[in-house]
Amino acid sequence: MQRNPYASYKKQSVMTMTPGEMLLTLYDEILKELATAKRGIEQKNYTEVNRALQKSQRILNHLKTTLDFKYDISKNLNSLYDYFISRIVSANMKKDISLLDEISPMIAELRETYSQADKLSRKHP
Repeated sequence: MQRNPYASYKKQSVMTMTPGEMLLTLYDEILKELATAKRGIEQKNYTEVNRALQKSQRILNHLKTTLDFKYDISKNLNSLYDYFISRIVSANMKKDISLLDEISPMIAELRETYSQADKLSRKHP
């Protein structure tokens, strides 16, 4: 049985990521899927919109499950993730780009914050 070399490479790269790299990759994927959904709404490709927004929801739900509630910030992040999911569900039902435009910059800002924190933690282990 032949294996797909790209799939093997992708699996290996995920397995060797640091937690910070994995988190950034998840945020990048959310942003990519939101952009895909926006294009899909513009093109009236609602199957693609639904797929992209459901994938975004799954990633956000995964991020929620990884929160450690012994830290106060986790409660805030949990609420924020719930808000993002709520807006994504509404955007999917209404096919409303403005709801995606509302949350995309917030998600991008969170991603940037994590990126900066990851860089600082690498400098000061």
